[in-house]
Amino acid sequence: MTKTRTITEDMLARFHELHRRRKEIDQEMNQLKEDFHAYFDEQVGTNVKGELIEGNFKLQRQVRRSDRFVDDATISRLEELNMEDLIKVVKKPDGDKINAAVELGLLNERDLDGCKISKYSPAITVKEV
Repeated sequence: MTKTRTITEDMLARFHELHRRRKEIDQEMNQLKEDFHAYFDEQVGTNVKGELIEGNFKLQRQVRRSDRFVDDATISRLEELNMEDLIKVVKKPDGDKINAAVELGLLNERDLDGCKISKYSPAITVKEV
């Protein structure tokens, strides 16, 4: 036997209040992070890890570096060097063109059965009325 769930006005009010506070907290935390980064930029330099102990708290800044190749420039350079085997060719369906072809009647949607995945993302909102 399944339990019937009940939603009360108090639950909705609590959710609404927590959601409002979360936005305020996120804004304040983002401002503090900006201040911390500005401090470390001044004290140890931009993109340099740092550490500060103040009272019972330790503030640390870690800096992670990630590199990626600039697509067009790298492809051009590799082609100039005759290193095409280092270029990945990626075949990917063009959703916009497929939808346009279906709209124009050039492609039947049934021809693509089993080719499309639908993703659902339920969302909850509570507003004061």
